[in-house]
Amino acid sequence: MSKQMILPAALLCLSSVTLSTDVYAKQYKGAEVSTTEEVKYGRYSMRMQMARGSGMLSTFFTYKEGSEQNGVLWEEIDIEILGKDNAQQWQSNIIIGDPRVTTEGHHPVSASLADDFHTYTLEWTEQYVAWSLDGNEVRRINGGNFVDALQNPQNLRFNIWAANIVEWVGNFDSGSLPVHQFVNWFQYESYKPSNGQFSFEWRDDFNSFDSSRWSVASHTFAENLVDFIPQNANVVDGALVLSLTQENQTGFSGTVPTDSQGGAGSSGSTTSSTSSTGSSSSSSSSSSSSSSSSSSGGSTACASINTYPSWTAKDWPGGSFNHANTGDLMQYQGRAYSANWYTTSVPGSNASWSFLKDC
Repeated sequence: MSKQMILPAALLCLSSVTLSTDVYAKQYKGAEVSTTEEVKYGRYSMRMQMARGSGMLSTFFTYKEGSEQNGVLWEEIDIEILGKDNAQQWQSNIIIGDPRVTTEGHHPVSASLADDFHTYTLEWTEQYVAWSLDGNEVRRINGGNFVDALQNPQNLRFNIWAANIVEWVGNFDSGSLPVHQFVNWFQYESYKPSNGQFSFEWRDDFNSFDSSRWSVASHTFAENLVDFIPQNANVVDGALVLSLTQENQTGFSGTVPTDSQGGAGSSGSTTSSTSSTGSSSSSSSSSSSSSSSSSSGGSTACASINTYPSWTAKDWPGGSFNHANTGDLMQYQGRAYSANWYTTSVPGSNASWSFLKDC
């Protein structure tokens, strides 16, 4: 089977790229997963805890297949967390054209993005591209060449890797290995230019690996200090775990950190064994079959949680409600959710909600 050489996550300062076929030849190993489906436009929301360490990146990005080929117009949108400086900065970017041009945005934060889970959201429409962190829009590009040039469907990717570009990511600190990127959940909403509306399509809570939805990479490239290998992409305790390791310490045998909003970690998912990335999964929900069967707790597992549209709001003592506040719990279509912030949306329909459990 041929291996496709992909240049992920914005190698921004290079005027040319040399792709390598030396897979499994490098001392360090990383991981990348990508959707089997390509989509044009949408809202992509995810809950992640990122990796810390100089020289390292943990990312989510959209990518037009074949963009790395000579004569092909590049199309890519990035969320990149730089591990250097205590992982207290992330980067937004669009890459287009041949030769490539970029529009980097750098976003410092007050606390390390490697210490806790945060909700990242990327919106791509025909009119704008916007990036948000924990419900707060950080950057928006309205129209213009960078938005207009994004004309083709793209697949959706997560990866963790180390770059040999010191001026960008810092000197590679191999002594920090192993490090990991944890993804609690991912949600995709499609977008229709005809009505300007986003529509929920599917969500993956990573209770197991859905090989019909995600593929695992086995490739590298010249500016990457690591090989992407399947052994470093695993599902553990309700999280997708992407690992950056030494050659002789691949995989993940640690403990998934607990997300305070539920889902990942020892107090999150009810399944705690590592799932092979080769297995299929029924852990994902979709717009066509979003109603789940009851968990082992049966129909009484969520008896104390209000069922949508019977709203609950912590700061109101009584009466009719039409919203939820941070931490409020709601049931919808047999699943329980917690509100990440003030919201009037349907539970589970966007990044303002975190899935807790099946009811």
